[in-house]
Amino acid sequence: MTTPDAAAEAHPRFAEALRELGLDVEVRRFPEATRTAAEAAAAIGCALDEIVKSLVFTADGVPVLVLMDGSSRVDVELVRAELGAAKVERAGADLVRETTGYAIGGVPPFGHRARTRVLADRGLLGHDVVWAAAGTPHTVFPLDPKSLIGHAGGTVVDVREQPK
Repeated sequence: MTTPDAAAEAHPRFAEALRELGLDVEVRRFPEATRTAAEAAAAIGCALDEIVKSLVFTADGVPVLVLMDGSSRVDVELVRAELGAAKVERAGADLVRETTGYAIGGVPPFGHRARTRVLADRGLLGHDVVWAAAGTPHTVFPLDPKSLIGHAGGTVVDVREQPK
């Protein structure tokens, strides 16, 4: 289901971020949750790697957001090396909500409660359009990856886990 009023469908904090950035994007709401990349891709009808996962990690205890395509996994060792951190691990649900203001499964790439460092995997740039969460597990929005990474304040890096 598509709505002409994106602000009515997106999480209020994310809708405000869209307004502040002057972004006019289509926010789609689905009756079933799109918490996982696979669920989102199936609902949208796009390829799994056109989904943007917004994943929160901690680097030496400091939250960092990693933007990764839906078909790939983050190589924590590459993130650690990129940040020069001693230890990087996945953030728990409480820290994700505290840092971003959103629950896991609905974290958008920008419009967060707190400003965090953002790493965006280079693989996202291989698409004309990518889809990301709009602040809830039921909403997504499309945007070209370069703009998405720019609005997120992301640094383009190579942090994708390579097949062994």
